[in-house]
Amino acid sequence: NAFCGCDRLQRIATPLKIDLFPFDPEWHEYNQFKGCDQLTTVDLLGGAHNKTITLLHMESWRTEMIEEINRINQFLPNTPAHEKTAAIIQWMDSVIDKIDHYKAEHHRYVKEAITLLELALWKAKLDEKEDNSAEGRTKKAKVD
Repeated sequence: NAFCGCDRLQRIATPLKIDLFPFDPEWHEYNQFKGCDQLTTVDLLGGAHNKTITLLHMESWRTEMIEEINRINQFLPNTPAHEKTAAIIQWMDSVIDKIDHYKAEHHRYVKEAITLLELALWKAKLDEKEDNSAEGRTKKAKVD
């Protein structure tokens, strides 16, 4: 609870991580930023989320992820001080869930594309064998 009641804290930088903030069993809540009335901005540390987002297949996914990441700084200024930690945790969970969802969709699309490519190569090979067989029959017919 290092920041609990810190009324001058305006901005934090944090990694995007599940279970980053421990639950306080004595108070039955997350209270790391309880009483931090001025806390309005959360910045994410590390670039892993940025790299992941830029590699997503669809531009609409990238746009939605950027909007989700920026959403915290839009509603946090209007969040009551006693709810700020819970709001940050909920936002982090939402961002992580969306990243996981889009990564899974991205992998599904890649797998589908690989399957289509394998089928196309397999068909091309069959067509090539068929063409070679037809050529062989034509040559035998001309020799006779």
